[in-house]
Amino acid sequence: MSTQDSYVTDDGRTIGPTVMEMKNITLRFGGVKAITDISFDIREGEIRAIIGPNGAGKSSMLNVISGFYVPQEGEVWYKGAKRPPMRPYQVAQQGIARTFQNIALFEGMTVLDNVMTGRIRQMTTGLLGQAIWKGKAEREETENREAVERIIDFLEIQAIRKTPVGRLPYGLKKRVELARALAAEPSILLLDEPMAGMNVEEKEDMSRFILDMNDEFGTTIALIEHDMGVVMDLSDRVVVMDYGKKIGDGTPTEVRNNQAVIDAYLGVAHD
Repeated sequence: MSTQDSYVTDDGRTIGPTVMEMKNITLRFGGVKAITDISFDIREGEIRAIIGPNGAGKSSMLNVISGFYVPQEGEVWYKGAKRPPMRPYQVAQQGIARTFQNIALFEGMTVLDNVMTGRIRQMTTGLLGQAIWKGKAEREETENREAVERIIDFLEIQAIRKTPVGRLPYGLKKRVELARALAAEPSILLLDEPMAGMNVEEKEDMSRFILDMNDEFGTTIALIEHDMGVVMDLSDRVVVMDYGKKIGDGTPTEVRNNQAVIDAYLGVAHD
């Protein structure tokens, strides 16, 4: 059940009004269409999954949302206003943070310093003030460090806070990247395959953190994920892509029973 202001999920959870709309998005690379006329929305406070087989255009769509790609056709609406073409840093300034399919951390820096880079949007003191490091600059540094320490505690990475990221195993690096994105205090957090390459235990931990972020911080989350068990357990709504087109959109139950989705994933014909 949905209204303009709220939406009730399969499990009875109420999520908020639409915060972002993708309207008839088409993205081309030369003569190749990566995305063809796709529309969907993201509601405040929900976990919105974008799924599909390899090459479906999922990461391209996430790159449109985050400003890495500008579509040739269609519109992106954010908080009720049409968004003009923007650079990624401008999108980040609007409160949209992301993680990447391939980990993008500063390998030689500690976990703490990597997470601190996520606070850049909250750092307003000029270069001179930072050099003097008194008054506002000192207070700002203290506040940002306190915020980062809370996130480190929340994601249970206290024991590695002083460890250079390059020394960490893959699963912990993914958690550090999540911490850096969360440090930006995003209104929408984009997760590009947050559990790729993880073992079962690591996936369980990451799933718990995603649910807790959504519950405790109220973070709106849009994620790409290939593990269908994870998607169906975590998501409030799911949009399904195949060969750059949308073939399904709805609750996990609706998507699970959609024959077009079944055909795309299982490769079977439907009479």
